[in-house]
Amino acid sequence: MNLDLAQARADTPGVNHVAHLNNAGASLAPKPVIDAMVGHLRLESEIGSYEAAERAQEAIERGRAAVGALLNCDSQEVALFDSASRAWTAALASVPLRAGDRVLISPMEYGSCYLSLLHLAKRHGVRLEVLPVDADGLVSVEELRGRLDERVKLIAMTHVPTHDGLVYPLALIGQVARQNGIPFLADACQSVGQMPIDVEEIGCDMLVGCGRKYLRGPRGTGFLFARREFAEQLTPAMFGLDGVEWTAGTYRFAPAARRFDTWEANCAARIGLGVAIDYALAWGVEHTWPRIRRLAADLRAEFTRIPGVTVLDRGQERCGTVAITVRGWDAASVRAELQRAGINTWVCLENAACVDMQMRGLNSLLRVSVHYYNSSEELARLCSVLESLTLGRPVRVAVSDGISMDQAAEAGQHGAHAGVGRQHGG
Repeated sequence: MNLDLAQARADTPGVNHVAHLNNAGASLAPKPVIDAMVGHLRLESEIGSYEAAERAQEAIERGRAAVGALLNCDSQEVALFDSASRAWTAALASVPLRAGDRVLISPMEYGSCYLSLLHLAKRHGVRLEVLPVDADGLVSVEELRGRLDERVKLIAMTHVPTHDGLVYPLALIGQVARQNGIPFLADACQSVGQMPIDVEEIGCDMLVGCGRKYLRGPRGTGFLFARREFAEQLTPAMFGLDGVEWTAGTYRFAPAARRFDTWEANCAARIGLGVAIDYALAWGVEHTWPRIRRLAADLRAEFTRIPGVTVLDRGQERCGTVAITVRGWDAASVRAELQRAGINTWVCLENAACVDMQMRGLNSLLRVSVHYYNSSEELARLCSVLESLTLGRPVRVAVSDGISMDQAAEAGQHGAHAGVGRQHGG
């Protein structure tokens, strides 16, 4: 299938203002998502929030069913949250772990997920063990098998790290977990919407994701998949009226993942999530994924031709995230120069993936992340700016609301370090 790039860009108003290469942070939303969210907010202002929610109940609930269609699971196995971090924390807190239990992870875990694991170890005496990786940044399946004993009660692993283009072979990890009856929690924040994901194929018991990245949905949306049989064994640390069923003066937890539900929600965001997933399904993730992978591969090849630019990605399979450093420039200054040229990227600081980045001696890197709606011209502009920086040439800057570049700025006059204090964006 030939992807209709012109249509994809016509559906994406943001491409008229910026070359957006920060899709691993948050993608540009398509018009159907924007229209649905604005329409609901307008309805709330006209008739009242509760009344608007009643009228839009089907659209609000569509997000859950859409996640199920995306992941190949039942909608009852999906709980919706306001972020993937909250979904991850809720999942962890529900697993019955005791002092002396072992939890196995990779060094690639996202900062906030790793913090939750550290807190678990500190509070409950759980042993958190970081598995070694090979030159490709991957945990050996045989190494994993060799670490297993009766005290291993959870395996937690990311699918795609926030700071690296590698893709973990989660299905192999899931196979080991299932064979040994060990719960498996997967972080798919960077992969969901970017590549096809089938929780049956992966073999995970729980999986978390968010709407704002490759799904092109709104911020403040996340979700948890919990396999029905496994979810029935879990006790959420926090629950509300929607997560229980009342029976004769007492209660029991709602079936499957619905036990994690709470009543209050950003209805416009929930509607936007459902529309974003339906939009992705209409294009077909299996069709957009090859273009993302091809654009990133082309970009890596171009980077190798620019003196002073080093590609840091590893892995046997790589995705739309490309991590680089530029000789003589700190990542924050490179990002600032690119912003002045109308190009969005992101800086990953050490706390984004503290274990792996510390192991590799990295305190920051520049992350460039492509999506299917990006054009080859945008990537060429990016490479041109980076080459200008390495050679000390003037960098043309963007003007007005568009992306035209007709003003010259000396490359040595570094821009402000925009948005790279304490990092919170994944």
